[in-house]
Amino acid sequence: MATALVHEMPRTLRLLEQGILSEWRATILVRETACLTREDRTALDFLLCADPSTLEGFGDQAVCAKVRAAAARIDAEAVVRRARKAVSDRRVTSRPAPDTMAYVSALLPVAQGVAVHATLARDADSILAAGDARTRSQIMADLLVSRITGSSTAAEQPAITVNLVISDQALLGGGCEPAYVQGYGPIPAALARQWVSEAASAESEPGASLRRVYANPQSGALTATESKARCFPTGLARLIDLRDKTCRTPWCDAPIRHHDHIKSRQAGGPTTAHNGAGLCAACNYAKQGVGWNASAHQPPGKAHEIEIRTPTGHRYRTTAPPLPRPLPIDGTEVTSPLERLLIHYLHAA
Repeated sequence: MATALVHEMPRTLRLLEQGILSEWRATILVRETACLTREDRTALDFLLCADPSTLEGFGDQAVCAKVRAAAARIDAEAVVRRARKAVSDRRVTSRPAPDTMAYVSALLPVAQGVAVHATLARDADSILAAGDARTRSQIMADLLVSRITGSSTAAEQPAITVNLVISDQALLGGGCEPAYVQGYGPIPAALARQWVSEAASAESEPGASLRRVYANPQSGALTATESKARCFPTGLARLIDLRDKTCRTPWCDAPIRHHDHIKSRQAGGPTTAHNGAGLCAACNYAKQGVGWNASAHQPPGKAHEIEIRTPTGHRYRTTAPPLPRPLPIDGTEVTSPLERLLIHYLHAA
């Protein structure tokens, strides 16, 4: 953006310096003209920003629409190419939201996006008119969940695995240490117990299944497992996901997409939890470059560590986050119905 403003859009830069354009509106001008050649971009800059009154009184959406219209007049073919490329970038993403909620976003062609929202709004209005106590927004959200998951009501649990890591103390002993939901992050222990209780008592399949994961009581380090396969088997890959939670590269908290050998297979690195790391795709490809090296360390009783050496000679260490701490073995009797139910599931597993 800085390069475009200085070398291609000097009049936009001048209005920004004078405070006539906000930083966001300057960003809109740069963003919506990115498909134009340098000459056409400079011409549009003169057309819209040579006179400060041209955009006076416009809102952000109006500025965006005016820039798009001007770009289409100057080079319609470039705008069409950009629109066609944008269609290929359609995707669905999710990210954590406050209070144990999550944002699920879909980037769609405008016709499809408008159709999805209009359909949900139309059906929500029909349900609301029938006297439903929920708000219009709540009904739209419930309709979206039910139609995507195939469940008849939003309260039903779809047949999708949600990995919840919780200590036995928090699960069985009423502890307060937060649990961890893979792909989201920490959640309160009380809420995790409620989820487990509801899933365990659900009549529909698959219900709840428990898998024991062992951690060091002092450090929370995950216990390693061994495998001789070149590719990480499903169980071992799941173990690495639970241990690393997000990409292990320092300062990168992207979701794990690849399971890779820290010491490469070509160099004799084994396929083990100790020599495995969960990485995002970009970091995994980057570490294959010349001059990149990594080694695994796990002192006794400590969390798993990776030392990364970059082509510039810098060294960085990344430590796996601790798991929820296990319950101390002190002979405490299990008495509550939830505890007995979960002990039954543990024995069955």
